Amino acid sequence: MKTVAGLLVLALWLAPSLAHAQTAPERAKKEAAAQKQLDALRTQIKAIATEQRALEGERGDATRGLREADAKVSDAVRSLRQTEAGIATQEIELQQLEKQKAALEVGLSEQREALATLVRSAYALGRHEQLKLLLAQDRMSDLARVLAYHRYFQNDRQQRISGLLAELQQLAQVAQQIIDQHQVLEAARLQQQAELTALETQRSDRAGVLVALEKRFKDRLTRLAALGRDEKSVVQLLEKLRDAVADIPRQVDDNRPFASRRGQLGRPLAGRALAAFGGRLPDGRSSDGLLIGGTAGAEVRAVAPGRVAYSDWLKGYGLLTIIDHGDGWMSLYAFNDALLKDVGDWVRAGEPLATVGSSGGQGRPALYFELRRNGQPQDPKPWLRP
Repeated sequence: MKTVAGLLVLALWLAPSLAHAQTAPERAKKEAAAQKQLDALRTQIKAIATEQRALEGERGDATRGLREADAKVSDAVRSLRQTEAGIATQEIELQQLEKQKAALEVGLSEQREALATLVRSAYALGRHEQLKLLLAQDRMSDLARVLAYHRYFQNDRQQRISGLLAELQQLAQVAQQIIDQHQVLEAARLQQQAELTALETQRSDRAGVLVALEKRFKDRLTRLAALGRDEKSVVQLLEKLRDAVADIPRQVDDNRPFASRRGQLGRPLAGRALAAFGGRLPDGRSSDGLLIGGTAGAEVRAVAPGRVAYSDWLKGYGLLTIIDHGDGWMSLYAFNDALLKDVGDWVRAGEPLATVGSSGGQGRPALYFELRRNGQPQDPKPWLRP
């Protein structure tokens, strides 16, 4: 009976392991299938973006120079952000090394004090005590005790000296690591300055392109026709993107329907509204969203979780990120200087998507934000937290 009970206990104990062993290949298979699906999605959306650019090219080359100028600024911003992230990591490592050095110095100080105390104790026994005891044959018990004390002090002193030398060597290594880290940081900061200069050059070149376009299209209507958005084309693009991502399973923790988030969405950028829904944008176009003023380089954040459906340049929007939130809902983030997410990436609410800029022919850094349902613009104000 005990044997049967024991076998049952063993079977129950092994069951989770066996189940895990059986599900591991299944999990790997699902992950491979999901990755394959994601690769197919990226290929499909890349083809859609290529088709969109070809369509723009057929309508004239007015946007080509602007798109190229915006792309150069974007590359410069991304490179600068990577360098700054590296500097931040290196500074943390330097702080950790400085803490390690301080701890070692405290330990060394304690070791030196302990060694000094030991030496003073040994000296207190008397430098000639051993010789006196050897001559005094009637005090053999005292002789044995004192000799044992001396051996103890000598061994302890030797160990403390060895430990002190090892810590001194470790301190020297950490000090050298700190010197090396300072040099790495200095090189990274020089690179940062060079990239800042390159970024300013690219922004200046883009401003030159805008001046040339302004001269070419002095009339506002012809400029809007050349550089402004084509609403029909945008709606068609959103429809294609929605179809492309419809069958991709969600991979974020927060699966609440988008419709339940009314009044709860985080703001994509903290700043003053320059144009409200239904108002006029600076170039005269009607606003289908919010234009929010900002500082160049500030982070643009996702208002809700979803998948990046588009991350590219688009006529009338500049460098644009589109997030699909499911159930026909999409959010658009335009006029950016750099795009930080790739097509197919899952993002959480509040996660950085881009940096504020003035791409697409804008005169000042700002974020243009739209909220659309089934391709149709919605007023974002009731959806955003006050």
